[in-house]
Formats: sequence, C-alpha cells, structure tokens
Amino acid sequence: MEKILLILHTNADGSLPKAALEAVESARQLACATKESNWAVGLVGAEVQTAADGIAGCGAGRFFGVSGEDYSVSRYATDAAAAEAICRAAEATLILAPADSRWMRALPGAAQRLGAAIDTHVAELDTSNGLAVRRWYYRQRIEAVQSRSARPWMILLDAGSAKPWSGEAGEAAVEAVPVELSDACRRTDVAGVQAPKADEQTIRPDAALLFVAGAGWTKKQKDGQVHVAEAADLISDFVRSRKASLGSSKSLVDLSGEGQAVLPFLTHLHQVGQTGSTPRHPKGLATCCHGEEPHVVGWRFINERRAINLDANCGWARGKADVLYVADAFEVLRKLREKLPDA
Repeated sequence: MEKILLILHTNADGSLPKAALEAVESARQLACATKESNWAVGLVGAEVQTAADGIAGCGAGRFFGVSGEDYSVSRYATDAAAAEAICRAAEATLILAPADSRWMRALPGAAQRLGAAIDTHVAELDTSNGLAVRRWYYRQRIEAVQSRSARPWMILLDAGSAKPWSGEAGEAAVEAVPVELSDACRRTDVAGVQAPKADEQTIRPDAALLFVAGAGWTKKQKDGQVHVAEAADLISDFVRSRKASLGSSKSLVDLSGEGQAVLPFLTHLHQVGQTGSTPRHPKGLATCCHGEEPHVVGWRFINERRAINLDANCGWARGKADVLYVADAFEVLRKLREKLPDA
C-alpha cells in the first residue's frame, strides 16, 4: 500500500502559495488513482494551523506540522530536518512537494538522509499504468516518462503542473512533529529579504503575458544608429504598464559580457530557452528575436505565441508562433504607448 505524503511550507502570513495549492491537487488526484493508498499533508512554517484549516477539505487523512520561529524563514538546515522528521512520522513511500526554491534546496538533503530516490522538475504525474513522472530534458529536447520501484520516492512538481486546488476550508487536526535542532542548525541567521518594489519587479511568474526581448533591440536600426536607451524605455514602459513578465534571449543576455551596449535591466535570470527558464504564461510576445529552436524550447508551455520581427522567414514563421507581425518593434511599441497610455 502506498503512503503518500505532500510536504508544504507556508508564506510569511501563514497562507499557502499558489504552487502549494497546485501540489495539493496533484496529490489528491494521485491518491484517487492509486488503489489501496492513503495520503497525508505535512506543513512547515512559523504557524501552520491556518494553512491546514484552509485545505482541510482536500481529502487528506492526516495533517502533520512542524512550527515555530525557527521555520519561519527558508534555511537549509532547519528545513531539511523538518522534512525528514515529517517523512519519518508519516512513514511515507511517496513524497510530493512543489519545486520551489525552498524545497529544491532542502529536500535533496532530506532524501539522502531517508535513503530515498528523488526526481525534480517533474511536469506531470502519469497514472495510466502505475505511477510514472513526465519531465523535460531540455538539452536533449526530449520529454521522458520515468518510473521507479525504489521507495521512498520523492517527487518535486514544477509550478503549472496542475490547476490549484480549491475547496472548502474547515478545521484540521494537526499532529505536531517534534524536531531536535542543534545549535549548528541555527548557525545561519536570516537578516531579512531584499526585493525590488512591486512596480520595479520584471519577473512575474503569475503574469498573463510574457514579453521577450531579443538582440535586435541593440542592433543598428534603419537610420544606421543604435537606440539602446529608447529600447530600454519602450520595453520597461510596456512591461510596467501591462504588468507583464520580462524575458530575454540568450544572445541578448550574453552581450553584457562582450562589452556591447545592453539593456540595463536584463540579467541571466531573464533568459528563456534551452539554457534558461521555461515560464508558464497564457500568452507570450517575442520581439526582435529570430525564434531559433534553443530559445523556442523555453516557450513549450506558453499557450498563445505571437512575435514581432522584420524577417518574414524567421524561425517564428515556421510553425513556432500563432501570429507573426512583420513589422518594426520600435514602431509597434511606440504606437502601443500612444493607444494605451493609461494601461
């Protein structure tokens, strides 16, 4: 009999992030599809009762909790210890968790202590013939379907793998799990969080639109001049006004290391593609980007793709975009600024 455990951490306010609710739905569906199974939820945070009550109607048979000030922030030593303690208390054979930065850092260590196998960046759980996981190997550009006989098996689910669970709240009976922490576990002191203001944030995972800038923005334009400053102004204004998420091609990001003029707000974190990120947005707009395969592979989960390029034979025109606008991106964004001044 499979014993399924879902491990989650809370936000600073005690709520659960969207990725956690998606993992709740995945765990619920897995439990329904697996015969003779039961499932439980493990929660880690400063206070976990509020989060447990919020998902009390999800169908989990038991709720485990590790709470206290030591677990209010992301810290490898305390997170790994808490996850290990919950897994042992639940005697879990299948362990699910969202593949966010906190668990991606701590759970591999917990898996080693438990003697568990672990798979990360899982895109989908396949229960058509037993349990298998689907994940992408981007360098090889293939999708793999993998299964394991080893138990415990830890699976970290990428955001966007399922719709967030929604159901009625209630009162959950949380079983407190004791964790022995040495002074060494508290050696790392989290002084605080540095983050840009909300209107300065350019990477927005939950945005409805992904705007990708290509290297063409920094090239000579039809007047024979480079207009990097105007490009930066047009792009930042569009991203800010539309609350879009900003992405970039590898070629544009790499220009900064070659001493060429670059857009000042771009970093390698914005890179989309084979060696970058694979965002999940309902819509995507590529500008001044040729649409070559190493970049387009990062668009695999974008539902509606559109592109602006002066080349009618670019990669986007070869079945990689739903709509290709053969136009000057500078002129298009200038017109958009005029027509959507208060967007």
